[in-house]
Amino acid sequence: MIARRQTSDCRRQVRLGLLSVICGLWSAHCGYTTKPGLVSNLRTVYIKPLLNKIDLTQPTTNYDLFPIYRHGMEADLTTAIINRFQFTGLLRPAGPREGDSRLEGELIEFRRDALRYNAAQQVEEWRLSVVVNLRFYDQHANTLLWEEGGFTGDTTYFALGSKAESESAALSRAIADLARRIVERTVENW
Repeated sequence: MIARRQTSDCRRQVRLGLLSVICGLWSAHCGYTTKPGLVSNLRTVYIKPLLNKIDLTQPTTNYDLFPIYRHGMEADLTTAIINRFQFTGLLRPAGPREGDSRLEGELIEFRRDALRYNAAQQVEEWRLSVVVNLRFYDQHANTLLWEEGGFTGDTTYFALGSKAESESAALSRAIADLARRIVERTVENW
């Protein structure tokens, strides 16, 4: 009986010891934080209007003979990025002289890829991809903080069937996805 009680006490102490080790590791957070990975002096961002660098004269390897483009996509994307920064609140959009940082880039590609066909070989589902090159600067130190080429936002949509939607609605979702990814890349600094 006494031996059984001692064994039970030993197990309880081992469990408490393990629990305290786990709590200690958890409190160390293993390097994760809820704070953004931004330099502390950056509070505002100037989002320079994106440039359209889609070359409409070059044939593509897709089913389309030439690249596709929607008029004003670069302006819509710039607006979506500004709105996303305002939504997150981590960097406030500012003018060119007031911004602590600057985000600039170019729209380089807009793709529509077929994903699924029906029995009549009509495209049922498409993937839209919007691709940009980006650069993020610290304007006070006049340094490039990061640069990324081929940064992509995308979505899929059905062109036929009961779930069909317009390409314009899907493009709005692809632009919103790209804006979200750009802001996350900017403030999380992975």
